Amino acid sequence: MSGIRTGFLVIALVAPFGAVAQDASKLPVKRVVLYKNGVGYFEHIGKVTGKQNVSIPFTSGQLNDVLKSLTVLDLDGGRITGVEYGSSAPLDRQLGDLRLPFDEKTTLTDFLNSLRGARLEIRNGNTVATGRLLSVERKTRMGGGATLEVDYVSLITDTGELKTTEVSPGFSVKLLDKGLPGKVDRVLDVISAGREADVRRMVVSTEGTGERSIFVSYISEVPVWKSTYRIVLPKGGKQPLLQGWAIVDNTVGQDWDNVQLSLVAGAPQSFVQNLSQPYYTRRPVVPMPQDVMAAPQTYQATLIPGGGRLAGRVTDPSGIAVAGALVKAFDANGAVAGQVQTDAGGSYELSGLPQGDLRLQVEFAGFSTTNITGLSVAVGQPKRQDVRLQVGSTNQSVTVTAQSGGIQTDTAMSVAVAGGGRNLGTGRALGSGAGLGGGVGFAKSAIGSGSGGGMGGGVFAVPSAADAQELGDLFEYKLKDPITIQKNRSALVPIAQSNIGAEKVSIWNDRMAMPRAQRALWLNNSTGLTLDGGSFSVMEEETFAGEGVFDPIRPGEKRLVSYATDLALVVSSKLGSEQQRVTRVLVVRGIMTQRHELRERRTYTMRNEDTSPRSVIIEHPVRSGFTLSSEARPIETIADWMRFRVPVEPKQTATFVVDEVRPIEQTYQISNINSEQLAIFVRQKSIDPTIEEALHKVLAQKAVVAGLGDKKDAADEEMTKIFDDQQRLRENIKSLKGSPEEKALLQRYTGQMNAQENRLDELRKQIAALEKQQEAAQDALNTVISNLSFDVKVG
Repeated sequence: MSGIRTGFLVIALVAPFGAVAQDASKLPVKRVVLYKNGVGYFEHIGKVTGKQNVSIPFTSGQLNDVLKSLTVLDLDGGRITGVEYGSSAPLDRQLGDLRLPFDEKTTLTDFLNSLRGARLEIRNGNTVATGRLLSVERKTRMGGGATLEVDYVSLITDTGELKTTEVSPGFSVKLLDKGLPGKVDRVLDVISAGREADVRRMVVSTEGTGERSIFVSYISEVPVWKSTYRIVLPKGGKQPLLQGWAIVDNTVGQDWDNVQLSLVAGAPQSFVQNLSQPYYTRRPVVPMPQDVMAAPQTYQATLIPGGGRLAGRVTDPSGIAVAGALVKAFDANGAVAGQVQTDAGGSYELSGLPQGDLRLQVEFAGFSTTNITGLSVAVGQPKRQDVRLQVGSTNQSVTVTAQSGGIQTDTAMSVAVAGGGRNLGTGRALGSGAGLGGGVGFAKSAIGSGSGGGMGGGVFAVPSAADAQELGDLFEYKLKDPITIQKNRSALVPIAQSNIGAEKVSIWNDRMAMPRAQRALWLNNSTGLTLDGGSFSVMEEETFAGEGVFDPIRPGEKRLVSYATDLALVVSSKLGSEQQRVTRVLVVRGIMTQRHELRERRTYTMRNEDTSPRSVIIEHPVRSGFTLSSEARPIETIADWMRFRVPVEPKQTATFVVDEVRPIEQTYQISNINSEQLAIFVRQKSIDPTIEEALHKVLAQKAVVAGLGDKKDAADEEMTKIFDDQQRLRENIKSLKGSPEEKALLQRYTGQMNAQENRLDELRKQIAALEKQQEAAQDALNTVISNLSFDVKVG
């Protein structure tokens, strides 16, 4: 197997019982599918006879991908009896088992420290010492005005003597313990093996009779293929030509000779997982149990007996939905497993049903009770059963057998091997039509050339070199003819050649920080193909006009792509705004809402200095809350921009205005509005005279309520003062007891308190009357406010 390049699957057939192995070169690559996520799918075909083995060398990196994706098929009645591959423990694991501290930074001191207790013979110049290693120490020594770090080795000799020697350039050590030199050799062998070629051999064992075909497929890491396009703008009003190429790199170490090549524009999920390396996990340490007696365990009862689902629709004999019908499901034992009523559309759904056979019963007044037998549900497989009721009494019963089939699901990938044909790949249609066997011709040129000079003639009529098809979220370019690419070579592979709709425009965007407008093409993908994203070059009047990039474009989609600076077009913009002003006032349920408008105007000015007209595409930002108020409408709107088309004649200046408005609302509680706020509304002209008059009435009634409240507060305050004065008089009477003035003053204080009690009676009556008046006034105010209803435009 000398000369095999790693990085690509190479298959050698090894014959048993001393037979000569089949030459690996007779197992070429038959089919390659390259993806945008950096992986490739490869297929090989080989022949085996009897019990032959297929030997496959990989690198460890390849082997990880192969273990996730390897498919081996004996196509002629034989069988695959096993797959084996070389395995080895990780380097740190192997070194750890040997218990010697070897890694990339192991020093002599580290090595000697790991040998503590071992018998050594140490020579340092003419000094020889034999004994068991005690320690290795680092000490500081002064010499010649410098400080030196020196290692010293200490031994215990067989006679018990301690000897220490310096580790110097003449220092040497001999290992005397039995088995220790061999152990060190093993460590060095492990480390040395890590520098050898990383080759892991996989052997696939087969068994059968006669000569048979073996199919092998797998994925492997490859360079990402790239798309690049040419857009040719011809003279004379002809339709532009789009020419697409794919840049493909063959770095896998084996020639691709007459290979069926497919390029998938998409990135199916893929990842690297170290499957080929033995994996060790940390297991928990569980202490020995102290009590072997296990306590009885109890478990909760079933809440939902199963995970089956049954759904459907109930209709009458004419097909009209029956709402409110009672649907019951009975298990094999006759117990109710679930029940529900149909919704307004006649639909029902039962979940949590037990697996197995069920009976469905549907009841509704005016119809016979319908029983459906032969239903069977399973977890994870929703089933559908529609029911059509028959006119009759619910006492009458109709029994029918369940309709066959339920909700079916199809697999996303089909693999068919029959005779010499196959359909293998990503997606149901990926790579369809390619056979496993059969001869294939050499790749023909897919791009024709016109006669004569220039880019006229037949170049605009050459068909596409690849068939494109949608694969769900992906799409594939499958070359019509086989292709040959030698190993370690790259190629431009034609994938598209078709006329395409394209309009020359100029783009201006204030926020793109470009000093000038950009020359662009407004592409209309009329090719019928999905165009993978990539770079493009524009050829105009038989010369290079510029280049750019675009994202993937679906069939029928329009896309702007810029390729040059428009030096003849000068564009500027100016923003103006108006102060907020009230435009509408609504008064409902005691709330006044004033709607304001913030108006902004952006004026674009364009000067065309060319002798040909310009179609200018202005990208105006889409701003949250703003709406267009001008008559101009965008030709299209994307997530962040509105696009307007403005024609500019040669040597002329044109202006374009975009008016936008943003509504703003403010709300006021009418009961909280005071005279100062009303004056501000009038001064700002944010309300009309009708609303002003109504608010004046509200304020007048609020003044009545406030006046009654003030009178009540005054009466309350007078009562409080009387109570305070009576307390003073009582304290004075207490202090007069036994005094000569007691009789005269007592008569005087009693007269004052009698007069105050009379006044308190009057105040209590007055406060009660004021409370009633204030309550009535407040009710009147609430009525005035609640009766207000206005919707008035202002200004």
